Amino acid sequence: MMEQDMREKAKNAMRLILEAARFDVDEVDEPLDLSAVREDTCLLVLCSNEKDVIAQFDKTNYSLMVNDHEMTCKKLFFTLEKNITTENCIQWGVDEFVRFAGEAVLADILDRELALDLSGTKVKKAGGSGVASGTVPSSVAQDTSGITIPHFPVKITEQAAIRTAGIQGAAKLRFMPYFLFHYTSTGEQVYKDRRIPFDADGWGAINAINGIKIELDGKQIVEGGIPAGAEVADPHIAKEEAAERIVSELIERLTQKVRIKQEKGDAIFYEEKILKPDKKNIKLDSKQVYIPVWQIRGKKIIEVNAFTGELLSEPMDEGVEVF
Repeated sequence: MMEQDMREKAKNAMRLILEAARFDVDEVDEPLDLSAVREDTCLLVLCSNEKDVIAQFDKTNYSLMVNDHEMTCKKLFFTLEKNITTENCIQWGVDEFVRFAGEAVLADILDRELALDLSGTKVKKAGGSGVASGTVPSSVAQDTSGITIPHFPVKITEQAAIRTAGIQGAAKLRFMPYFLFHYTSTGEQVYKDRRIPFDADGWGAINAINGIKIELDGKQIVEGGIPAGAEVADPHIAKEEAAERIVSELIERLTQKVRIKQEKGDAIFYEEKILKPDKKNIKLDSKQVYIPVWQIRGKKIIEVNAFTGELLSEPMDEGVEVF
């Protein structure tokens, strides 16, 4: 029999493992220990050495109703007994427990998500030296896909994005193309006794699919591989077209209207002049970068900026949010 204090410690450790895999974990009534929910997966957890309790757990079917959606729960139990077999549970013995606890600690240190594959539902024996079917963590979720692009880092986990979206559904990590630009403008124009400078310096970005401009600081871009399974969207706008638009909008923003007052005898005259910066005095450096976005598909499609955690507006036809 598993002593109560030992069971409590096992339950706390199981919570840490599942939370490292970005499950939402809660305690449940006896004889069970925990419930864990992530996307469309519901998991019930039992820590026990009692054969009759485990047998009842094995033969009982559980379901969970979330937002009018019924989910059939998977069952996971941890035991120190080596001679217990089940037909309908994922079983963890000492070896699995030690392995996954270590993976969870590492994921926490690296601030990454532990990926537990719980697709398997039937394991014959716990506590052996073999790896339990359906319970091997494929890796930490930030393992790279082999695709290297300049991008803003993924700081928001899948589960956090789902919580922000407020819906349950399948989440997909997508990298959206942007042209990051740094501009400088110099020069001036003189009209009569007025001197108009056109000095400007700044950063920005333009969405390479829908053309929406946003403010962006390029200092946090990383050059490296993106997480495995992520999708990279193709740009629809050419770099030259984006650059031309950026320069044109900068010229428009810096353009000034000057009004000069003149008096001749009893009459007063006003003269207006439009002064624009010279295009040759504008320097523009740009590069293509990517912003990560979690796209959650449930009853509707919601997207969350995976770098800032910002909830984005309704997706456009091209699957891109307006920042």
